[in-house]
Amino acid sequence: MKPLLLIDIDGPLNPYAALSRRRTPEGYTRHLMRPTGWTAGPALPVLLDPRHGEELLALAGRYELIWATTWKDEANEWIGPHLGLPPLPYIDWPDMHGAAPAGTYWKTQYVVEYAAGRPFAWVDDEITERDRAWVGEHGTGAESLLLQIDPRVGLERPDFDALAAWADGRGSG
Repeated sequence: MKPLLLIDIDGPLNPYAALSRRRTPEGYTRHLMRPTGWTAGPALPVLLDPRHGEELLALAGRYELIWATTWKDEANEWIGPHLGLPPLPYIDWPDMHGAAPAGTYWKTQYVVEYAAGRPFAWVDDEITERDRAWVGEHGTGAESLLLQIDPRVGLERPDFDALAAWADGRGSG
């Protein structure tokens, strides 16, 4: 069984912090979106690079791709088509932005619960060492790779290389 690749959008695929530079990073296109809950004011600017879709599809041979984002199922409507991705399963968070154990990110406990003992890699801009430690203690022994992505730059070539290498080398070390 393939490991899971749990994919956050804002930060890894949408380097939202780059918007403060008032220029669109090379390779990215700015899209204006109105997902559920974004009803007032100007549309949400989202930066997406179609090469990320190609990279994720290449990883689909090694992983089962899963959205791990607050966009939940709307990722398949608003994000996936711009990246050339088919509809993906998603984590339906029981409680978004709620309390989390031991100072971890609110998603961490639900990521472990969703993985249910399966090996997983997770890309998110909010991951910290506390999350890595908590997953190590509570991850039911499953192998995991937690990649913190800089929300000013998004996923880069070394991140995709690390994901491929981890999937190819799981259990060998």
